[in-house]
Amino acid sequence: MVFDVGGVLLDWNPRYLYRTLLADDDAVEEFLTRVCTAEWNAAQDAGRTWAEGVAELTSRFPEHAELIRAYDERWAEMVGGTLEETVAILGRLRAEGVPTYALTNFSAEKWTVALERWPFLAELDGAVVSGVERVSKPSPAIYQLLLDRHRLTADATFYTDDLPVNVDAARAVGIRAEVFVDGPTLRGQLAGAGLPV
Repeated sequence: MVFDVGGVLLDWNPRYLYRTLLADDDAVEEFLTRVCTAEWNAAQDAGRTWAEGVAELTSRFPEHAELIRAYDERWAEMVGGTLEETVAILGRLRAEGVPTYALTNFSAEKWTVALERWPFLAELDGAVVSGVERVSKPSPAIYQLLLDRHRLTADATFYTDDLPVNVDAARAVGIRAEVFVDGPTLRGQLAGAGLPV
């Protein structure tokens, strides 16, 4: 069983932080679409260091330097908590002896933070992290790396991710994959696949 992390096991959303730093939701949306964009964050997920990312962005938006630094320095405040039902499913699978893994777009630096703050992540049988490998979903290479490194058979591997594009990419290499909606839906999907939930 392979889990995505953000949006599946951890409730990550930069709005949790920026709603405490900016005046209203409109200001938050404007900042996240114009300054600290998803594309900028994805470069850290692909291996760029946070120091490099922050330096690059503050040179372009010096008036927002403090807010940009907050994305790095207060990253943990972007996690609203764990998605408890998914974590419970993970625990049940582990108790039943099902090998469990993570496949995630995550910066290498923040993955270290996450392992310290949420110890269940360190108990997985393995993790393929984009920032460590310098290749991100939905590239076929990261899925193949998961299979090869952990000697997994694609059609005997089930993967859940909240982004349909990543699910489609997993299916393209033969992995059984479903879009994550919520805990009860995942439980039903896994039961249908014959996994002990």
